[in-house]
Amino acid sequence: MQLILQDILYKVSLLSVSGNTDVEVSGIAIDSRKVEQGSVFVALKGSAADGHQFIDNAIEKGAAVVVCESVPAVKSADVVYVQVEDSAAAAGVIAHNFYNTPSSKLKLVGVTGTNGKTTVATLLFQLFTGLGYKCGLISTVENKIGGKVVPATHTTPDAVQLNQLLETMVAQGCSHVFMEVSSHAIDQQRIAGLEFEAAIFTNISHDHLDYHKTFDEYIRVKKKFFDQLPKTAFAITNIDDKRGMVMVQNTKASVKTYSLKTMSDFKGKILDNGILGLQMLVDDQEVHFRLIGEFNAHNLLAAYSAAVCLGESRQEVLQVLSQLNGAEGRFEYLISATDKVMAIVDYAHTPDALLNVLATIKKLRKGFEQVITVAGCGGNRDNTKRPVMAAVACEHSDRVVLTSDNPRFEDAGAIIKEMEAGVPAGAKRKCISIVDRREAIKTAISLANKEDIVLVAGKGHEKYQEINGMKHHFDDKQVVTEMFELLRR
Repeated sequence: MQLILQDILYKVSLLSVSGNTDVEVSGIAIDSRKVEQGSVFVALKGSAADGHQFIDNAIEKGAAVVVCESVPAVKSADVVYVQVEDSAAAAGVIAHNFYNTPSSKLKLVGVTGTNGKTTVATLLFQLFTGLGYKCGLISTVENKIGGKVVPATHTTPDAVQLNQLLETMVAQGCSHVFMEVSSHAIDQQRIAGLEFEAAIFTNISHDHLDYHKTFDEYIRVKKKFFDQLPKTAFAITNIDDKRGMVMVQNTKASVKTYSLKTMSDFKGKILDNGILGLQMLVDDQEVHFRLIGEFNAHNLLAAYSAAVCLGESRQEVLQVLSQLNGAEGRFEYLISATDKVMAIVDYAHTPDALLNVLATIKKLRKGFEQVITVAGCGGNRDNTKRPVMAAVACEHSDRVVLTSDNPRFEDAGAIIKEMEAGVPAGAKRKCISIVDRREAIKTAISLANKEDIVLVAGKGHEKYQEINGMKHHFDDKQVVTEMFELLRR
């Protein structure tokens, strides 16, 4: 693809330009290793490295244009230097322009919040597909274009990958795209330049403090997504969350609210929450959903609210939603053939998410079953939640097995030690630690008696365990299935 530089600088906040903006450019790179002849190289100031240090490398590889916050003292004569206030924001806008403003040709819906992003985005993708549209999905579990899966590496790809993906979705006939929008993506301006039709807030709780440092900063970053919405968009917020209205207080978008507990634009009420699903009143209409739990009642309401805001019939939306199963690894359950032990695999990896899942299990219990929880914490992430996770697990379970999650570059045993600090003195006898996750899951299932419930938390849909920079195949659901098969023999 060949485009003129001045065209892709449209809407970029420029400080200075050195050279001719009438030059043709062939691509965009924010990684100097990916620069090709005629590319635009955008020098980003990242948390790990400063792209300005790699400007010379990019020029050696053929960059025709350098976009930067600080222009080098010594400039190359045949390179155009574009100085901007914020390289990350510029990268988003330039990528959007380069890929022919794909979000303006789609109904793009972003979902943000601590928990529920994947489920809401997936429900919307399934819902609109069921309503007859060709849709795109950008999520942690997978990216999809219609029925075709494109592997996902981050909650939100970088600005160049994201716009490239959106352009492909437009080219392949998608009318709607539903995407998770993480706090990292907002803070790093990966969504800069995109035109959103709607933004959804699910909830906010303790997470990512390894990156944001304080909870207030985490809230501020999430809120920025809504602050930047245009007047033409919808800002859809969960007002059962105490920060639901804080998120939208400065937005120019049309604010719509959903709730289970108070008056709102889209009102839901749980009539029954059982193993076969949720019976709910939604805007005074009784509906049965296959998903389980109060947190999923909120997720279903979020998807319903967005669909109605996007102009769909309430009746048709509820009809299709009632048939959906939600996202992989989100409260997925398996039942053993012999003793009817129920194993629930869930992505819950924050204290709040774990509490939600355990609270849902408590409501499903008949009363006599043990709840056995397998929980771990990821390495190189917010370590303040480790003892809290263990405390939540112990408070709401009869037995707890602490184990490894994705230790990454930390020692799994050391992570578990930090979790053990949160185990109350009176709960130590019901808590054991097993570093090997496979053995931990097997042990939990072997501890289960007839009809007991085993929660395997933390990894959900993930098919790997990340140890010392390597991803090893590991699937919680597969381990559970293998164990159930062994018990059957």
